[in-house]
Amino acid sequence: MGFSVKGFLDSKTVKKDVGEETYLTWRETISYALGRGAQGMFTSMTGSKYLNYFLTNILLKRFNDPMGIASQIRLYCGIFDAINDPMMGVIVDKTRTKHGQMRPYIKIAPWFVSGVMLLFFLGIPESVPGWACIAWTAFLFVGLDVTYTAFDIPMGALAFSITPNGIERTKLFGVSSIVRSITGALPGLFVACAGWLPYFNTHTASAYLTGAVVSAIGIIAFTRLTFKNTQERCHHKEDAPSVAECFKLLFKNRPLLMLFIANLFFLLVKVANQVSFYFVADLMFTTKYNVFIDVITFPGFLIAGIGVPKIVEKLGSRSDPRKFYRVCCVLAIAFHVLFAVTCYNGLINKEPGSVVSLPIGILIVLFTGLTAIPLECKNLMQKEMEAETVDYIQWKTGTRVEGIMLSIMSFTGKIENSVSSSIGLAILSFTGYVAHTEGSLIQNAATNKALFFMTTILPAIGYLLMLVPMAFYNISGASHKKMLEEIKARCESETAEANNG
Repeated sequence: MGFSVKGFLDSKTVKKDVGEETYLTWRETISYALGRGAQGMFTSMTGSKYLNYFLTNILLKRFNDPMGIASQIRLYCGIFDAINDPMMGVIVDKTRTKHGQMRPYIKIAPWFVSGVMLLFFLGIPESVPGWACIAWTAFLFVGLDVTYTAFDIPMGALAFSITPNGIERTKLFGVSSIVRSITGALPGLFVACAGWLPYFNTHTASAYLTGAVVSAIGIIAFTRLTFKNTQERCHHKEDAPSVAECFKLLFKNRPLLMLFIANLFFLLVKVANQVSFYFVADLMFTTKYNVFIDVITFPGFLIAGIGVPKIVEKLGSRSDPRKFYRVCCVLAIAFHVLFAVTCYNGLINKEPGSVVSLPIGILIVLFTGLTAIPLECKNLMQKEMEAETVDYIQWKTGTRVEGIMLSIMSFTGKIENSVSSSIGLAILSFTGYVAHTEGSLIQNAATNKALFFMTTILPAIGYLLMLVPMAFYNISGASHKKMLEEIKARCESETAEANNG
């Protein structure tokens, strides 16, 4: 028999007997992963280092302190966005339609996400008054946040409902990680390559708008497949929980609280990504390294996406996500410290205004790739840990609320992005960073040292602090399996009673 594409798509992702019922086909897994890829296309343009550079060096360059203004916009709009997440989580948990709880939002929200993103990167004419420029920028920031939340929360919650099988979920997260890293990198990679292209090298704003157009097309196309080819399988009670009940459940979820605290410390790690464009342009003194910095992170996604599911599948019930999480943090600390020790002299003591030497440039790219490996492995394993917290509260209370539980993680993610971005921009403003649109500009010694510290030592401190709450995370591999068995038995009993009644 020859290879059949249809046969492959309709085959199970987990084929061997793992002691639990399996559900996911490759068609459903890839379709979900493409939806994650659509999210990646949005966040690569609006939630990363590229947005900060566009904000300070293009949109707000007319002002005397674009860093300070951008820092406040990101902080206050980010706080609003974070508060908005639990609201969307409650809405998802209270939704009851023929298409399920999450899938209707995945069908509609991407159109609004794409529209607001295009408006943002169209820019603001110089003729617009300064106050109107700031007001319009803040308004679009809120628009980006609200529309993306309406898409992000249902996408994340769908992964918790698509299958109750932990091994399948880990493989789903692995495939999604790889697909998101590839498709999500495309628009951002185009912006990074702008330094090598004759036209876009001197028209940075056009490079951003082109990347946004590519993102918008991909977002709409990919999410249609997610909506069409996925199912929601986990059992939900017909009566939707009240808003008060949703929030009360949070206080009964100790493992979720530990993840929440760890994510707050993780914002120190994310500062490095938020200032990465400045690090390359102003400390390495050439934007051409941006493309290498972006590409070298791909092996981290690949290793995590392929390696972590294989390890989990091989270990089966002996797999323990919390131990895996801790190992990732320790490795990340070691890599960041080595990064600082080996590259300090070549970056801080080089001749002002000179491009970083080739050996140091290679080391920077190498350590960027190395630090991405434990980071992405940690991120992927955390997805399964988040799913465990949903199972935990269902086991403890009998109520399953993917939306509100996922929104807490999304809430901390938004806090991470906003506060880490605000911290990075505020530090650069404090040290006297000078904004520039095209080319390179010599920054002062304080700014250069701040960029070095935020890229190397600060992330190591963040990972060290993250180990503390993980000591109190109270779900193991064995306890999770037992939990799922009891949930299944309870659901079967409730169904039998309902049919008999």
